[in-house]
Amino acid sequence: MRHDDIWRAVDALAAEHGLSPSGLARKAGLDPTAFNPSKRVGADGRARWPSTESIAKILSATGTEMDSFASLVTGAPALHSAGARSMAGRRIPLIGMAQAGSDGYFGDGGYPVGAGWDEISSPELADPNAYALEISGDSMEPVFRDGDIIIVSPNSPVRRGDRVVVRTVKGEVMAKELVRQSARRIELASLNPAHPHYSFDLSEVLWMHRILWASQ
Repeated sequence: MRHDDIWRAVDALAAEHGLSPSGLARKAGLDPTAFNPSKRVGADGRARWPSTESIAKILSATGTEMDSFASLVTGAPALHSAGARSMAGRRIPLIGMAQAGSDGYFGDGGYPVGAGWDEISSPELADPNAYALEISGDSMEPVFRDGDIIIVSPNSPVRRGDRVVVRTVKGEVMAKELVRQSARRIELASLNPAHPHYSFDLSEVLWMHRILWASQ
């Protein structure tokens, strides 16, 4: 584990619950400044790490299991955009988020088709139609950052709370969190509180695929 990974996981946990790092600290009964960026490195330049007591309190306050927090730390597991190409395993198609909204990259069922795809190596996946996207924009920070690679599964069941990639009939492609799905509508959340939430009629959505993995 690296210092930056631990703090990124704290930021991500806060964002998933609609909180700032100071709001998370307050919810856990800690000093509101405990997780401030200015406190993550000492005046002497040495890295400061959150205590195990602080971690235990934020997990309890948010109802988060330790293995879920560990997934935020490690990427469960991490795929690095540069190193992924040399990783042993199956090769899957890769394009950028902007390209994913263009015609010719997905078939009627939402599976990757056509030319123009790059490739990366990935761990073994049960879904033969899995593919990878390179994130653009900041709507999913701090969980997914601009340039991160995510691996997406068209055939995995999607449940409330899952992170998903959605394509609308207008050609919009977005990575969000599924808040609610009814027989007629879906509600999606941006993990970055600076970005709006979205709600669509199912008739406005071409497909919705579950995100399985992400790079750090």
